[in-house]
Amino acid sequence: MDVNLAAAGAAAIRKVLFKTNSDCLGNESINMKTSKLFTAIAVSAALALSVAQAKEKKHEEESIKSADVPAALQKAAETEAKGGKIVRWEKEGHNYEAVIEKNGKRTGFTFDANGKKLNKHDEAKEKGEKH
Repeated sequence: MDVNLAAAGAAAIRKVLFKTNSDCLGNESINMKTSKLFTAIAVSAALALSVAQAKEKKHEEESIKSADVPAALQKAAETEAKGGKIVRWEKEGHNYEAVIEKNGKRTGFTFDANGKKLNKHDEAKEKGEKH
Protein backbone atom coordinates (compact mmCIF):
# COMPACT_ATOMS: atom_id res chain seq x y z
CA MET A 1 0.00 0.00 0.00
CA ASP A 2 2.89 2.40 0.73
CA VAL A 3 4.17 1.99 -2.82
CA ASN A 4 0.74 2.80 -4.23
CA LEU A 5 0.44 5.93 -2.08
CA ALA A 6 3.90 7.11 -3.06
CA ALA A 7 3.19 6.44 -6.74
CA ALA A 8 -0.11 8.32 -6.56
CA GLY A 9 1.57 11.27 -4.83
CA ALA A 10 4.38 11.33 -7.38
CA ALA A 11 1.88 11.16 -10.25
CA ALA A 12 -0.08 14.08 -8.81
CA ILE A 13 3.08 16.17 -8.46
CA ARG A 14 4.19 15.33 -12.04
CA LYS A 15 0.76 16.27 -13.34
CA VAL A 16 0.94 19.67 -11.63
CA LEU A 17 4.52 20.38 -12.66
CA PHE A 18 4.31 19.36 -16.31
CA LYS A 19 0.76 20.42 -17.16
CA THR A 20 0.72 23.16 -19.75
CA ASN A 21 -1.95 25.78 -19.46
CA SER A 22 -2.39 27.64 -22.71
CA ASP A 23 -5.05 29.96 -21.28
CA CYS A 24 -2.73 31.49 -18.66
CA LEU A 25 0.34 33.50 -19.51
CA GLY A 26 3.27 34.82 -17.50
CA ASN A 27 3.09 35.14 -13.69
CA GLU A 28 -0.50 33.92 -13.43
CA SER A 29 0.55 30.56 -14.86
CA ILE A 30 3.53 30.30 -12.51
CA ASN A 31 1.46 31.29 -9.46
CA MET A 32 -1.24 28.74 -10.35
CA LYS A 33 1.33 25.97 -10.81
CA THR A 34 3.07 26.91 -7.55
CA SER A 35 -0.24 26.86 -5.71
CA LYS A 36 -1.12 23.44 -7.16
CA LEU A 37 2.36 22.16 -6.33
CA PHE A 38 2.07 23.19 -2.67
CA THR A 39 -1.37 21.58 -2.49
CA ALA A 40 -0.02 18.34 -3.97
CA ILE A 41 2.90 18.34 -1.53
CA ALA A 42 0.60 18.97 1.44
CA VAL A 43 -1.74 16.13 0.43
CA SER A 44 1.19 13.75 -0.14
CA ALA A 45 2.70 14.65 3.25
CA ALA A 46 -0.63 14.10 5.01
CA LEU A 47 -1.02 10.68 3.38
CA ALA A 48 2.52 9.66 4.29
CA LEU A 49 1.99 10.77 7.90
CA SER A 50 -1.22 8.77 8.22
CA VAL A 51 0.50 5.64 6.87
CA ALA A 52 3.38 6.10 9.35
CA GLN A 53 0.93 6.48 12.24
CA ALA A 54 -0.95 3.36 11.18
CA LYS A 55 2.30 1.37 11.20
CA GLU A 56 3.21 2.73 14.63
CA LYS A 57 -0.14 1.66 16.08
CA LYS A 58 0.57 -1.92 15.01
CA HIS A 59 3.48 -2.03 17.47
CA GLU A 60 1.70 -0.56 20.48
CA GLU A 61 2.45 -2.28 23.76
CA GLU A 62 -0.12 -2.65 26.49
CA SER A 63 1.02 -3.31 30.06
CA ILE A 64 -0.86 -6.19 31.65
CA LYS A 65 -0.96 -7.84 35.07
CA SER A 66 0.65 -11.22 35.54
CA ALA A 67 -2.76 -12.59 36.55
CA ASP A 68 -3.93 -11.85 32.97
CA VAL A 69 -1.11 -13.89 31.41
CA PRO A 70 -1.94 -17.48 30.37
CA ALA A 71 -0.32 -20.19 32.52
CA ALA A 72 1.75 -21.60 29.63
CA LEU A 73 3.32 -18.18 29.11
CA GLN A 74 4.08 -17.70 32.77
CA LYS A 75 5.78 -21.10 32.90
CA ALA A 76 7.88 -20.33 29.80
CA ALA A 77 8.89 -16.93 31.18
CA GLU A 78 9.77 -18.38 34.58
CA THR A 79 12.07 -20.85 32.81
CA GLU A 80 13.84 -17.92 31.09
CA ALA A 81 13.96 -15.96 34.36
CA LYS A 82 15.91 -18.55 36.39
CA GLY A 83 18.24 -16.51 38.57
CA GLY A 84 16.27 -13.34 37.87
CA LYS A 85 12.73 -12.01 38.13
CA ILE A 86 9.91 -10.97 35.83
CA VAL A 87 9.48 -7.21 36.32
CA ARG A 88 6.53 -6.63 33.94
CA TRP A 89 4.32 -8.11 31.25
CA GLU A 90 3.21 -6.47 28.01
CA LYS A 91 0.77 -7.53 25.29
CA GLU A 92 1.87 -6.71 21.74
CA GLY A 93 -0.87 -7.66 19.28
CA HIS A 94 -1.31 -11.42 19.64
CA ASN A 95 2.05 -11.88 21.40
CA TYR A 96 3.23 -11.28 24.94
CA GLU A 97 6.47 -9.84 26.26
CA ALA A 98 7.99 -10.63 29.64
CA VAL A 99 10.64 -8.17 30.81
CA ILE A 100 13.10 -10.09 32.95
CA GLU A 101 15.75 -8.53 35.17
CA LYS A 102 18.80 -10.71 35.67
CA ASN A 103 22.21 -9.59 36.94
CA GLY A 104 21.15 -5.92 36.74
CA LYS A 105 20.19 -6.19 33.07
CA ARG A 106 16.64 -6.10 31.68
CA THR A 107 15.80 -8.33 28.73
CA GLY A 108 12.50 -8.55 26.88
CA PHE A 109 11.36 -12.03 25.84
CA THR A 110 8.53 -12.24 23.30
CA PHE A 111 6.26 -15.29 23.37
CA ASP A 112 3.30 -16.39 21.27
CA ALA A 113 0.00 -17.24 22.98
CA ASN A 114 1.12 -20.87 23.47
CA GLY A 115 4.33 -19.99 25.32
CA LYS A 116 6.76 -20.47 22.40
CA LYS A 117 9.67 -18.01 22.66
CA LEU A 118 9.82 -15.89 19.49
CA ASN A 119 12.77 -13.61 20.31
CA LYS A 120 14.61 -11.66 22.96
CA HIS A 121 16.10 -8.18 23.05
CA ASP A 122 17.98 -5.82 25.36
CA GLU A 123 15.41 -3.48 26.91
CA ALA A 124 18.01 -0.71 27.33
CA LYS A 125 18.29 -0.47 23.53
CA GLU A 126 14.54 -0.23 22.94
CA LYS A 127 13.36 3.30 22.05
CA GLY A 128 11.02 5.07 24.41
CA GLU A 129 11.60 2.54 27.16
CA LYS A 130 9.19 2.83 30.10
CA HIS A 131 10.68 2.03 33.51
